[in-house]
Amino acid sequence: MNKPLRRVGLAMMAMMLLLLANATYVQVIKADDYRKDPLNRRVVLDQYSRERGQIIAAGGEPLATVEKTTDRLRYLRKYQGAAFAPVTGFFSTVYGSSGLERAEDDLLNGSDDRLFARRVSDLITGRDPKGGSLQLTIDAALQRVAFEQLQGVNGSVVAIRPQTGEILAMASTPSYDPNALASHDVEEQMAAWKALNAPDGDLPMLNRSIAGLYAPGSTFKLIVAAAALAEGKTKDSEVDGRPVITLPGTNTPLPNYNDTNCGNGVTATLQEALAKSCNTAFAVLADQLGPEKLRKAAAKFGFDDQDLNIPMPVETSRLGPMTERPAVYQTGIGQRDVLVTPLENAVVAATIANGGVRMRPHLVQKILAPDLQVISEDKGDDVEDAMKVDHAHALRDMMVESEKNTAGGGKLSGVTIASKTGTAEHGENVKNTKPHAWYVAFAPAEKPEIAIAVIVENGGDAGLAATGGRVAAPLGRAVVGAYLGSR
Repeated sequence: MNKPLRRVGLAMMAMMLLLLANATYVQVIKADDYRKDPLNRRVVLDQYSRERGQIIAAGGEPLATVEKTTDRLRYLRKYQGAAFAPVTGFFSTVYGSSGLERAEDDLLNGSDDRLFARRVSDLITGRDPKGGSLQLTIDAALQRVAFEQLQGVNGSVVAIRPQTGEILAMASTPSYDPNALASHDVEEQMAAWKALNAPDGDLPMLNRSIAGLYAPGSTFKLIVAAAALAEGKTKDSEVDGRPVITLPGTNTPLPNYNDTNCGNGVTATLQEALAKSCNTAFAVLADQLGPEKLRKAAAKFGFDDQDLNIPMPVETSRLGPMTERPAVYQTGIGQRDVLVTPLENAVVAATIANGGVRMRPHLVQKILAPDLQVISEDKGDDVEDAMKVDHAHALRDMMVESEKNTAGGGKLSGVTIASKTGTAEHGENVKNTKPHAWYVAFAPAEKPEIAIAVIVENGGDAGLAATGGRVAAPLGRAVVGAYLGSR
């Protein structure tokens, strides 16, 4: 009889241990994850009982605030609208949150450790609890200009201050109005969500600046040029100038745009090749450098950084495997498997503008207490030296020549811009697929104040005839001009 009882006792003990282990896992190890889960309704309701912190532009303009209500949710989140939605994101009782609302939720709802003293003070004094606030690097006026320039197209504009990594603008279109998702009316939220996620829609909730990955096209030639300069070439070094070459081991031609000669048709200088965006020159140059050096050069500019947060997570820009020589040739002109976010392309331009020093891009300038006193400030961090100063200046000069050779309207009088365009093929049938149009630049070239990346998906209205110079450059120049004109 003792033996069966002992077995039952051991089984019960094992079950008790399993129950204790499960309770420990749920209540201790996973407690914070469950608390932060956007589907946790009790936490959401608790957050609406206190005043959520503000999200404020660099100049002090509120981008996200709250209003007191008379319903059971004491506060209603209010936003400045679609222009700033890629930055602020939304805060919803039904669909959780996105953007900075999600990335900095602990601070905004008041549970952040940096606000511990304030929470204790509120408890003692009986004050209503409040969340902390964020002051951003975003220039509100510039953000609106960038958003306006993108109207009618799908695309993105990212602008950065080269010396600090501050993100001055981060516009993405199409966009959406976060106020509908912040409504306390559940049916209004659901109707807005359904419209925004329509199967045949243009993904208005996708922040193309940090979540969109695109072939960079000829803008990647800046990376190849930087790698070549690091290997001892100068802007006067001779490179391939033929109008068309054949990919090694294949019968596939790789031509320059419209099969034009580069230089004398046999050779060209590196500066001429960049100014005229010669595919043959950079394809051969990439092959001469090899995959290892290309990958190393790209990593110095921020490619393959899987941990980048601004503080929202950023998709990883990458080169692809480059296991065969034809792939290396195509990589050299920003095609094949190369993918980049608009933010990363802006970082490339900003790094060259900053004398080769790559700064960490960031959106949050100051962390503010509920009374708007400064808790901490982000003045920018240099990540690494991507280029030597003299190499960066040489590449800048080459980009100035590229801008002189770039078509499109909106050229600025009295301002020297250093730029590079890109016309990126994509899709299964590239010859019948509208290309993406790129423009990356910084200005004034001699003393940069702003670096920028612009992409227009599928060339906008220009269709198959789209080029970076024709489509994206006018938008970029308008944003640069607006910023410099406001200084």
